[in-house]
Amino acid sequence: MSISALPVSRIPGSRDAPVLRWGIMGPGWIAEQFTQSVQAHTEQVIAAVASRSLKRAEAFADAFRVPEAYGSYAELAAASDIDIIYICTPHNFHHQGAVLALDAGKHVLIEKPIGLNAIQARDIAKRAEAAGMFAAEAMWTFFLPKFDVIRQILHAGTLGTITTVLAEYGEHFDPGHRIFEPELARGPLLDLGTYPLALITEILGLPEQLHAIGQTHESGVNAQLSAVMAFGGGAHAVINTHVHNFTPTTATIVGSEATLTIDGPFNMPGGFEVRFPDGTRLHHDEPAGSHFEGLHYEAAAVARAVAAGDPQTIQRTLSASIRTMEAADEIRRQLGVVFPGESGLTSHDAAWR
Repeated sequence: MSISALPVSRIPGSRDAPVLRWGIMGPGWIAEQFTQSVQAHTEQVIAAVASRSLKRAEAFADAFRVPEAYGSYAELAAASDIDIIYICTPHNFHHQGAVLALDAGKHVLIEKPIGLNAIQARDIAKRAEAAGMFAAEAMWTFFLPKFDVIRQILHAGTLGTITTVLAEYGEHFDPGHRIFEPELARGPLLDLGTYPLALITEILGLPEQLHAIGQTHESGVNAQLSAVMAFGGGAHAVINTHVHNFTPTTATIVGSEATLTIDGPFNMPGGFEVRFPDGTRLHHDEPAGSHFEGLHYEAAAVARAVAAGDPQTIQRTLSASIRTMEAADEIRRQLGVVFPGESGLTSHDAAWR
């Protein structure tokens, strides 16, 4: 049976969040997007930036009016005036950066993926709990207002029993892009594919069966992968991600009572539609946007959680991050994708039983 209206977002304004002093670990592209969004839409303070190159840190600090620049990550971790560190180094340094910050008594927001694998994700969660510090993965999509509405729809059972989730994400990259660098744990899975995979595991949990196929890029990284999954209760999910060219990047959640289709790109600010069998269509209208319009929501949510003494966020719990990495581990195990510094993934390593 259809409903007459969709719920509304409960996300408060980002400027109302308690103010934290943030340190940026790794002044790359996503750090630039985060800083621009946070400075424009919140009262949060980007107080310091660190790089292994002092020159790069100083250039970032000059560009974004950041008062302090450090030439090592250890200096940032030791800084007494920093409340939380946003870790946005290349993937294979996320775990190392998180451990450094947590050991120094700093809260952490870790750019996705939270680590290279589930072992690293579990270790971060364990260390944060032991230290009494906040830790979260910066899966910014789940902090957007539209996902608060989607979460309400799912919790209310409006879609009925979830039977199917379909999600994909493809982009074009120039040949010199670092997504083609094997030593940086690149390829689409942890860059692009983490969005559809996180959506699937957020809604359906960890699959009982997973079958993956892949294609290798001439650089040696994975170029494309697809996977079909089966879950307890009979639900299915399908994911595709690749570095060949742009795709609509849509996502569809199918239930026994209604279907929810998120406009592409589904991981960005934008709308969605709920369609019922009787022909009723309800639209959630949210201005389309990108990182600038969306990243500030996660910063504000994290600031509220830290101020409240919460060890993690409800929008992206550490257990949810671990589930996504467990599924990613199994995909890589089946495709034979091993990142630098790993000894290889087995079913046991991926908690796949």
